[in-house]
Amino acid sequence: MEPRIQYAKTADGVSIAFWTLGEGEPLVHLSPFPFGHIQMEWQWPGWRSWYQRLADKRMLVRYDARWAGLSERKVTDYSQGVWVLDLEAVVDHLALERFALFGPLAPGAAAIAYAVRHPERVSHLVLWCFFGASDFLRLPQLQASLRLLDADWELFTETMAHAMLGWAAGDEARWLAALTRESATPEALRAVAATTAEFDVAPLLPQVRSPTLVLHRRQLEWPKVDVARALASQIPDARLVLLEGASRFPYQDDMGAVLAAIDEFLGEGEEPEPAVAPPEAGAFRTILFTDIEGSTAMTQRLGDAKARDVLREHERIVREALGAHGGSEVKTMGDGFMASFSSATKALECAIAMQRAFAERNESAEEPIKVRVGLNAGEPIAEEDDLYGTAVNEAARITAAAQGGEILVADVVRQLTKGKDFLFADRGETSLRGFEDPVRLFELRWQGED
Repeated sequence: MEPRIQYAKTADGVSIAFWTLGEGEPLVHLSPFPFGHIQMEWQWPGWRSWYQRLADKRMLVRYDARWAGLSERKVTDYSQGVWVLDLEAVVDHLALERFALFGPLAPGAAAIAYAVRHPERVSHLVLWCFFGASDFLRLPQLQASLRLLDADWELFTETMAHAMLGWAAGDEARWLAALTRESATPEALRAVAATTAEFDVAPLLPQVRSPTLVLHRRQLEWPKVDVARALASQIPDARLVLLEGASRFPYQDDMGAVLAAIDEFLGEGEEPEPAVAPPEAGAFRTILFTDIEGSTAMTQRLGDAKARDVLREHERIVREALGAHGGSEVKTMGDGFMASFSSATKALECAIAMQRAFAERNESAEEPIKVRVGLNAGEPIAEEDDLYGTAVNEAARITAAAQGGEILVADVVRQLTKGKDFLFADRGETSLRGFEDPVRLFELRWQGED
């Protein structure tokens, strides 16, 4: 099953796409490219196998940096500092107090910078075939390829793919070229090339305090083994492991050896976790879900970039309504939100404000956004900035039963707001997937004047 795409917001307001896979101690995996596309990578058997094997023993987190893949692309800052902001946004959104970092190739610079800035949070740092972006950009082969960037975008991507994989590569090179074209624009790649030439992690290396593993392949044409040796010598107490092979991609040339080295390194120093009492139900809350009707079809019709623009409009309207009515955003699921309220009245007022805002937008928009909204109330379990339990599951199923533009609520929510100026229509007993007994639902009418 394909991992669910979610979004986190950076400190400077940029939406970052990510997914998680597996359970256990977290390992955050930076992009293996200076671009990237977390959904397309999963669709290629090699990368999918790599991610699945990494997630066998832990929770794997993979995200797209700003300007690339499914993350927000309308940005102007490509400096090393914002690469760190993207990483901070994802781990903060997931409330990861301590985790391991996997920094492959040139994007490993962001992992190094984050580890120096937050040594208390990085339990282990793994650098794979790392090289400095400034050195890479000075290679004659790359300089020649960059000249193609201005002349022929498709030829540039094909050339770069073969340079990465070898000139004998066939389908995989074509896939990597297609991934490059889908992940970024020529303008963004040109800006990244100009900015990353200024990246220099050398002054940061002596400041790394996290246990560090430097992995490299002996037969790699570039960067050569000498680059890895120099890197390991400058990071205090770093361990260098050289593996056989000539590929920059870890799933090629004996993936098992790479995984074994990582597993051994991450397994050191682990202590058994103390027994934890089962979580108890928390405070009484009203749970609200939103879901865009037909979002998958919209993405196929518009393409990823235009569909993402529409999703950003959804995010803006929902977050403005939550902020105005005291709602707490629990999480976003790409085409939907989960939020909670201490007041059922505020939750209903928020739902109405959302639908009216979407209706107003749709009057002049080329692509309408029709949103389902569902609400339930109860005592969910609060754990690690998320909510769980029957009340939450039922709220999600109520949302799925709604049509675009509707607000459906459980009877308990209607009962909590008796005497308020809300108009409900009885939808009768409804069977919800996963629940044995039918649930009585009510439609909250919102089209009238305030």
